[in-house]
Formats: sequence, C-alpha cells, structure tokens
Amino acid sequence: MAEVLNPERPEKLSLVVFSGDFDKVHYALVMASAAAAIDTPVTLFFTMEGARSLLRPGVDNVPAWAIQPTSNGLETGADMNDAFKERGVADFETLLQACRDLGVRFLVCEMGLKALDIPRGELRPDITIEVGGVVTFLNDAHKDGSIVFI
Repeated sequence: MAEVLNPERPEKLSLVVFSGDFDKVHYALVMASAAAAIDTPVTLFFTMEGARSLLRPGVDNVPAWAIQPTSNGLETGADMNDAFKERGVADFETLLQACRDLGVRFLVCEMGLKALDIPRGELRPDITIEVGGVVTFLNDAHKDGSIVFI
C-alpha cells in the first residue's frame, strides 16, 4: 500500500544529533533522507558526541562513525553497519550521501567542537558542513516545523 503524504506534516525538519551512538546517528540520517525525499527541508545539527560521526577518516582510512559505539554497547558502528548491509538496510555512507545529494543542511555546533577540542579541519571534506551555534540552528528552524532531539 502506498503511503499518502499528509498536507499537515511539518514544513521543515530540524534534527539535533547529540548522541554519538552509531545506531542513533544512523537513524537521524534515515529520518533526514526520508524527509528530504518528500521535499521537506531538513537541517541536521550535530553537537557533542554526535559531531564525531562527521570526522574525516583516520590514518587507517576507517570512518569515524565505524568506531563509535552502539546504544547497546555490545558492538561498534562498523559491526552494526555490516549487519545492516547484509539485511538490505541502507548503510551509513549511503544515507550520508543521500542526505548530501538531497540538499540536507549539515550544521555542526561550534560550542560542541570546542568542548571536545575538535578542530574544524578534522571534519569530512566531502560534505558541506557549516559551523554555527544554537542561535544559528534556532534561526534556521521553521515556526511550522518540527525539532527532534536524538
């Protein structure tokens, strides 16, 4: 059965990605890409541990999200991502690129970067990532939109 779009749905989706748990960040990307696919503007605001998922790969070329823990604490992001791929679930990089291609705005909290001592240059260069604060995020939100905290 095809889903019918609700004309009363939020006019914008603003997601605060605070958690560094791989599965929570992954689902934020699921929500963002789905909303963007139905022409709902989306902003992902990464802060604190959530911002680590946007770090450039390390010297071993392993993506930062791959070493992040999962919410159950029993596996790494790489383990869960592999399981997702085996089950036909979109993997992290596919979702991240879908968000980029669909025009999702990536905003990283300046305070969060400072709190974790992450230099701006450590963020991924393949995605346009803006650095701003909570005021920037709130000014970007829409009065008829939804703000979701993850």
